[in-house]
Amino acid sequence: MAETTDDRLRLLIERVERLEEEKKGISEDIRDVYNEGKAVGYDAKIMREIVKIRKMKPDDRREHDSILDLYKSALGLD
Repeated sequence: MAETTDDRLRLLIERVERLEEEKKGISEDIRDVYNEGKAVGYDAKIMREIVKIRKMKPDDRREHDSILDLYKSALGLD
């Protein structure tokens, strides 16, 4: 029984390790895309912000924009 449990644990750990390697590769690919955008004149920071905004649900986006506008107004940034 302990041997089976040890084998299962080892397999789970190895899966996590493989996934971590894949995640590292994907992160590098994403960084390359942002660098490509930067190389042709786009602002990588703004590109990241757009990706973040596009992930939001419409209601969450509206709430975010509303709160941001409120804070900007309170600080006299408009």
